[in-house]
Amino acid sequence: MTRDALKIATIGGGSSYTPELIEGYIKRKDELPIKEIWLVDIEAGKEKLEIVGAMAKRMVKAAGLDWEVHLTLDRREALKDADFVSTQFRVGLLDARIKDERIPLSHGVLGQETNGAGGMFKAFRTIPVILSIIEDMKELCPNAWLVNFTNPAGMVTEAAIKHGGWKKTVGLCNVPIGHRKQAAEKLGIPEEDLFFKFAGINHFHWHRVWDKEGNERTQELIDLIYGPQNEQESHLKNIWDAPFHYEQLKDLGMLPCGYHRYYYIEDEMLKHSVEEFEKGETRAQVVKETEARLFELYKDPQLDYKPKELEERGGTHYSDAACEMIASIYNDKRTDMVVSTENNGTITDLPYDCVVEVSGPVTSHGHEPYNWGAFPPAARGIIQVMKGMEETVIRAAIDGDYGAALHAFTINPLVPGGTMAKTLLDELLIAHKDHLPNFSKAIAKIETEQPETRAYVTELMKSN
Repeated sequence: MTRDALKIATIGGGSSYTPELIEGYIKRKDELPIKEIWLVDIEAGKEKLEIVGAMAKRMVKAAGLDWEVHLTLDRREALKDADFVSTQFRVGLLDARIKDERIPLSHGVLGQETNGAGGMFKAFRTIPVILSIIEDMKELCPNAWLVNFTNPAGMVTEAAIKHGGWKKTVGLCNVPIGHRKQAAEKLGIPEEDLFFKFAGINHFHWHRVWDKEGNERTQELIDLIYGPQNEQESHLKNIWDAPFHYEQLKDLGMLPCGYHRYYYIEDEMLKHSVEEFEKGETRAQVVKETEARLFELYKDPQLDYKPKELEERGGTHYSDAACEMIASIYNDKRTDMVVSTENNGTITDLPYDCVVEVSGPVTSHGHEPYNWGAFPPAARGIIQVMKGMEETVIRAAIDGDYGAALHAFTINPLVPGGTMAKTLLDELLIAHKDHLPNFSKAIAKIETEQPETRAYVTELMKSN
């Protein structure tokens, strides 16, 4: 890329994460010749866009930069001639996440933002929107890179690449960043002196670690982090740090993703989530309160830096990773990053054309993943189920296919099969009616034939 006056557009610019994004660009002011930053949102997010946009302008001014920061509700205006497009939006805002969590939990089933029933519904709402963004990009900025950190990042990225045809797409997650920092701290070795290999899918990956002398340190880290004599502290703000079973991880010989707790110790995680639900303290409800406090801070006309309180939001490092991704592409830096990208044989146990989350350098032509090969059987079996579920979710989201959606619910390990799967699917379809136009026929049928389902959802959400 040779342009010396970059235009960067952010879809979901009214997000509480935007100050971290601006901070990341400022940190890289000598690497990125930015001219324009466009923050775009929808009408429902207008107030937040104006608050965080004003703060972004203060941050740029305080840094002594002449960048133009534009705020708009016109997506097409923001996309026109953009060089990079980042996506950080939430269809239905945090109220939608509350429904994703509370409706399953009301039945004693896990409700979570990117896992189980809630994660699938977030994908149903989000995938059609990312595909519509890509249609605009094809017309308005055909050479732009799409940097996605909208969750569920793996499925959204796969939809963009496989179904939207936008090959210049990379998906980002903050979870591997935390695992890298944790390993460096536990070993007492600078992060840059360690070599990491991550492989799997978003929020469902494993990793191994070596030092610069070529010694693998994975088993040592399993002992240091998950050994019976140690307190297993998670670096993830949004996941309860119930202890993994040490013997299971030693047998696996790989370090787990924090989200594996939902699968490896499902009963403990579910019990804790149900307790939170009964107290009216699901993670989505807590995040909504945290975000409200953040925006009160952002209103301060003297605040021109990212406040420390943003770290409590749960997604810290996301935005900085996006800035590094852009800088690495623009400058061909070859920064080693963990990215959702095309498999292309990197993981032999998964389809060649699917999207996986793997390590590798980021070049001017995109991410070049390190070869991983095959997983041990204990990991291979469950990740193949998870990838089959993801592919089915994507198909259901695009086609509005009720049968495919029900099949995805049946495949998902965190959703009970049979009647419960159908009950949850129907209730969540009703709850998210306004944001699921592709499922309009299925929703109309449920409303006609099952008035009690609508009544149940309405009553439950009154206590939201």
